[in-house]
Amino acid sequence: MMAPAVQALRRAGFVGSGALAGAVSALVFTVIHQLLISPIWFALPAMLAAGAICGVCLAWSYTLVVPISSVGSWLRYNCFYLVMFVALGLTSLAAFQPVTTIAALLKSNEPPRALIGRALPLSGLFTLATAVLLCVGYRPGWRGAGSLLLTTGVLILSLGLNISVLGLVGVPHAALGVLALVFTLLVALGGVYAGVVVMLNRSLFGGASSA
Repeated sequence: MMAPAVQALRRAGFVGSGALAGAVSALVFTVIHQLLISPIWFALPAMLAAGAICGVCLAWSYTLVVPISSVGSWLRYNCFYLVMFVALGLTSLAAFQPVTTIAALLKSNEPPRALIGRALPLSGLFTLATAVLLCVGYRPGWRGAGSLLLTTGVLILSLGLNISVLGLVGVPHAALGVLALVFTLLVALGGVYAGVVVMLNRSLFGGASSA
């Protein structure tokens, strides 16, 4: 059995790699968004900080709810949150009627605070529902359950608030590509993050089953 001190050091290293991977994935997200959707380069410092915080939360909560680390369990854990974002976007599209347009949002340099406030109950519902589903699936202790709730809340605050307003934004047929690109960006963001963590922890994952 691994000594507690060694186990703690490995956990700290894994969480640290989550911070670095989160910042890298946020950089990739910002570059793609800048080139293909709208200029957000001015927000890079905030994006890097948010990415690092999200990365820390994901890695930390994973260590608390998954007893044996493996590439398979790590990817499944990250995929659950990706499914959460997609479900949040689809639910927003089904629940809300458009009150503005993509063109109006892209012209504005301000975050859509009014839209976010209107969709806030939906965001809160998804935060609680996702944490509950994760607790049912992983059956962690109280500390693990708290980490899942915190991680879900941080992810919703960082990314989910903008996704929750999709139904409030009119999407003409010509702009469907923009909507598809948003979901593609989510997949890229999650894929880069999960992949960088695996690369930074090859010894940890290599010594465990990939299942």
